[in-house]
Amino acid sequence: MNYINVVIDRNSRHTDTYYTYAAEEALPVGTMVKVPFNRGNAVKTAWVFETDVEPSCDPAIIKEVDSVEETISLTREMIETCIWMKRRYGIKYADALRCFVPNGKPAREGKEKEPYRDAEGEIQEIESLTGEQLAAVTTIGEAIEDGRQENFLIHGVTGSGKTEVYMQIIARVLAKGKTAIMLVPEIALTKQVTDRFIGRFGKSRIAVLHSKLTKRERFDEWTRIRRGEAGIVIGARLGVFAPLENIGVIIMDEEHEATYKSDMTPKYETVDVALKRLMHYSGVLVLGSATPSVVSYQRAREGIYRLIRLTKRYNETPLPKVELVDMRQELKAGNRTIFSDRLYRKMEETLKKGQQIILFLNRRGYSTFISCRECGEVLRCPECGISLTYHKKENAGVCHYCGKQFTIPKTCPSCGSRYIRYFGSGTEKVEEFTKELFPDKSVERLDLDTAKNNREISRIIGQFSKGRTDILIGTQLVAKGLDFKNVGLVGVVAADVSLNIPDYRATERTFQLVTQVAGRAGRGEEEGLVIVQSYTPENFALTTAAGHDYQSFFDMEIRMREMMAYPPFSDLILVEFTGNTEQEALSCAENCREYLMRCRIEENSCIFSPKLSFHFKGKDSFRYYILIKSPKGIRNRYIYYISCYGDTLLKKRIQCAMTIDVNPYSAV
Repeated sequence: MNYINVVIDRNSRHTDTYYTYAAEEALPVGTMVKVPFNRGNAVKTAWVFETDVEPSCDPAIIKEVDSVEETISLTREMIETCIWMKRRYGIKYADALRCFVPNGKPAREGKEKEPYRDAEGEIQEIESLTGEQLAAVTTIGEAIEDGRQENFLIHGVTGSGKTEVYMQIIARVLAKGKTAIMLVPEIALTKQVTDRFIGRFGKSRIAVLHSKLTKRERFDEWTRIRRGEAGIVIGARLGVFAPLENIGVIIMDEEHEATYKSDMTPKYETVDVALKRLMHYSGVLVLGSATPSVVSYQRAREGIYRLIRLTKRYNETPLPKVELVDMRQELKAGNRTIFSDRLYRKMEETLKKGQQIILFLNRRGYSTFISCRECGEVLRCPECGISLTYHKKENAGVCHYCGKQFTIPKTCPSCGSRYIRYFGSGTEKVEEFTKELFPDKSVERLDLDTAKNNREISRIIGQFSKGRTDILIGTQLVAKGLDFKNVGLVGVVAADVSLNIPDYRATERTFQLVTQVAGRAGRGEEEGLVIVQSYTPENFALTTAAGHDYQSFFDMEIRMREMMAYPPFSDLILVEFTGNTEQEALSCAENCREYLMRCRIEENSCIFSPKLSFHFKGKDSFRYYILIKSPKGIRNRYIYYISCYGDTLLKKRIQCAMTIDVNPYSAV
């Protein structure tokens, strides 16, 4: 008889451990089985995590495996990654397993669903690579040929041909008999990338994985990949869990995007999972961006990543000209509309030339910030340096990091003006205003309200790509990786929206968004123009973006991060407690903070007092959180002790759910 340790597929921390079972045949790690569980012997799904187990009790009382599932299984590497995710993120085994395992059941033969079945592919003739592209492919290709695990960061300006470099690298990986994962930050981008890859590699070698697929589509694509029928997987962050073996490369395009960080349980970092999987196969990690994240660029400076630069556009066209418009002066001149006079006049000129326009406004779901319309001063938390968010119920400015509340001043503390306002206009308002100004032009909007499914996203992008839409208005969906040849003008309607979000990354996000959306202009034969409207045009994030000067931005931002002890010089750990009563959630949060302080993990750590989660919308439940600023290198110790505290809640049968989020991207 063979003895194995399995993990039961149940969403409960009470059963989040190994259970020993007997099996007549030897079962490999990753096998899916059905087992009798608990006193009632109800049949449950389980996964084999360990084999050749020595029973710690009398073998006579060990239950036997009921049956083995033949149609679905995981590899040893995938199981090892699940174990690693549990330790790193403080999650349950089942949470990690569900990242790898698709929902649904196998289709009858011949009835499989294939996303993009009708895709014909886009063939782009590349006469030759630029010198910089060739150097990048050669450098990364050497690591592939040598079979060594190495990490690369490609810092390439918008339009420099990073996608061609990616395809050249994948071709080398496939020639070595290995597989590849190509990740993009938004599901909206998978269609365009898939078309280009089909044109290069053929439809049969490519599979697509993302959360907008139906259950049947995802299961059938997963099955194709697991059988080895597809060697290239394209997807959003979910694609990092593709059931490939012998992975030669994982590419993360626009690596700086916050969407690579999961905001749902399990709250993983895609780059961490990618690196963990590649270490098993000695594969290559390639990160690409025109605006690398501060953390990634610092890792390149420290030698963790190898930096590769692409400084010129592929077609040798210059980068677009960026103009900053001071909206304070517009206000003084009597213009109280959404568009500055400069933007309006350039929109008229661009449309007369038959070119298209992109208008960008990124609300991202954040509450309105508080600013002085006279001098542009934004109210901030004096301790955290984060902009305050206006809460109508409390009629106060609230810091979403430390939780402190501040009375809204009647006059500006900087200039004494009485023009203290709650700033913000959404994309829908911009759309209505644009249609009023240009009633004879075709105007479309691309944001989370209009992009409700993959088909609608493809329609909106397709219409604009074919020139049937004159003006496209959108949030960050229009700023990422889209390649349009006839865009003559890009207007950033309100750069202050992202500049003043309650997040220490606000200036970084602003620089990235302005640079990325600017990169959509001038990709044809003519130089593009970008107009950025702001009440604080002197902010270094905007001035460096206007000058396409990433290095100056990074040098200034990294000094501020080091001074404030923010990542990459620390880790922020958010621990949330959700209970049926407010007192229960608060008590658990307070007790956890006291427990961690008694553990004395690191004296330089900062553990903030519990605060109520303002954005939590649970019905008949309450959520409190504690925020930990952990010095670099010791976050795993915090995760361990927080998990120990969670085990204590289970033993005491306290009905309070606990979740852990390392370096959260959203405001609390």
